[in-house]
Amino acid sequence: MRDEKKAARQKQIAEAAYQVLAEKGYAGTSMLSIAKKAKASNETLYRWYGNKQGLFRDLVAQNSELVAVQLEHELSKAEPSLKALETIGERLLAMLLSPRAVALNRAAVVDAEVSGELGQALAEAGRDRVLPLLAALLDRLKAEGILSFTHVAEAAELYVALLVGDMQIRRVTGVLPEPLGKDVQQRAQRATTRFAAIYKPGNG
Repeated sequence: MRDEKKAARQKQIAEAAYQVLAEKGYAGTSMLSIAKKAKASNETLYRWYGNKQGLFRDLVAQNSELVAVQLEHELSKAEPSLKALETIGERLLAMLLSPRAVALNRAAVVDAEVSGELGQALAEAGRDRVLPLLAALLDRLKAEGILSFTHVAEAAELYVALLVGDMQIRRVTGVLPEPLGKDVQQRAQRATTRFAAIYKPGNG
């Protein structure tokens, strides 16, 4: 199958998987139900993904890659700035609070009692993929004299904490509705401003 055709088919399968997940929950979702929804063969899904956990690991990776690509784009720019950090924050927060991310996190909770593979995938494709890129951007901001800190990993953790707070867990538990784009933007601006104040050169 040509790459373009396969990519289009995989997109259809991903859409179907999210639809079935919303309708039946993770425990009630099967490869067969996804195949039927996507109008694909069950054999194709097993050949491409191995099993249900493999399919959802792929969805986790796709979701996280959106932010990773944006981070890499900002890293490629000649002059990093706090605006770049704010942009990354906005993209990251929007992804973490999106319906798809919420659905995948809920699925990981259910899978924790079965295989634990989805939780591991969320860590590897999300945190382990994105945080090093965020740290690289912070290092460049430090090199430019925009920020001052001792431990970049600690600074990256703090930025994420200021940005996300308890919003992700509140989304997953159904307490918080999906925020509007302007609210996400304002949250990213506020987190970046507070972070820059903490790590302002000369603060000690």
